[in-house]
Amino acid sequence: MERTIQKKLSVGGDSWVTVDVYGEPDTPGLVVVPGVMSDAHTWRDVAGAIDAWPSVVVVNRRGRAPSGPLTNSYSLRTEVEDLGVVLDEFDSARALFGWSYGGMITLLAANERPIHQMIAYEPVMQPFGRHALPDLKVAAETADWDRCVEIVNRQISGFSAAYVDDLRADPHSWAILRRLSGPLYAELGALNATPPPDVMAQQAEQVDLIIGQRNRGTAPYGTSFDLVRQHVAHAGVHELPGQGHLVHIQAPAELGRLLNNVAAI
Repeated sequence: MERTIQKKLSVGGDSWVTVDVYGEPDTPGLVVVPGVMSDAHTWRDVAGAIDAWPSVVVVNRRGRAPSGPLTNSYSLRTEVEDLGVVLDEFDSARALFGWSYGGMITLLAANERPIHQMIAYEPVMQPFGRHALPDLKVAAETADWDRCVEIVNRQISGFSAAYVDDLRADPHSWAILRRLSGPLYAELGALNATPPPDVMAQQAEQVDLIIGQRNRGTAPYGTSFDLVRQHVAHAGVHELPGQGHLVHIQAPAELGRLLNNVAAI
C-alpha cells in the first residue's frame, strides 16, 4: 500500500497534527498511533506492508514535525483528545493500532468511543521509565538531545553502551534520534502523571495485545505489558517470534503480516 495524501488537522491548544494516509482515504481502515522516539515517517514500512484494511492512517503526533508543538497544557489527556479529532475526521475507521506510548493512548481512547477492533504492540503504563525522569528533565532543559538519546536507550530500554555507540556511529540515524527525543521528557512525564483507569478499551468489540518474544516476561517492556493486561481482561494475546520493542524498524514486514492476520474485518 502506498501513501496517497498527507492531511493537517487542527487540535486544541493552538496546535495541530498531520496524518499520512495510505490507500483509499474514505474507506473503513486502520488508524496507527506511534509512541515516543518515533513519528509517522518511521512507520511507513509497516503501513506499506498492511493490506487487511483498504486504508491506513498514520498519526504524526504533536511534538514532531510537521505536526505542531506539545504546548504547555500537554498531558496524556491531550493525546486522547488529539486522537479523537483524527477519528472524527476518519469516521469510517474500523480499527486502532498503537505502539508503546501510542498503545496506551489507543487503549484510553477505546474507553470513550466505540471501535470495532483495538490492537496494541507492547503498550506501556506507569511507572514505566519513571526513574529516568530527573535525568531527562535536566537534559531537556539544557537541550542536550545526545544525552536524551543515551538516557532512553540505556536507563529506560536497558540497551548496552556498545549498542548506543553503534547508534552514534551512524550520523544520519543519530540525528533522527536526537530530533525525536525533543518531546521525550514531556511524554514520559505525562504517562506517569495520571493513574490509568481500572479497565481500559471497554468500548472495543475486540482487543488484541502483541508482545515481541524477546521481551516476554522481562523488564521493562514485558513487565509493563503484563501490567497493561491486568486492565484489559478481555484481550487476546499474540507473540511475535524473535522480535523486541523496535519492531517497526527491525521487522516492519513481519509486523505488517501479523496485523493482517489478527485483523477482524
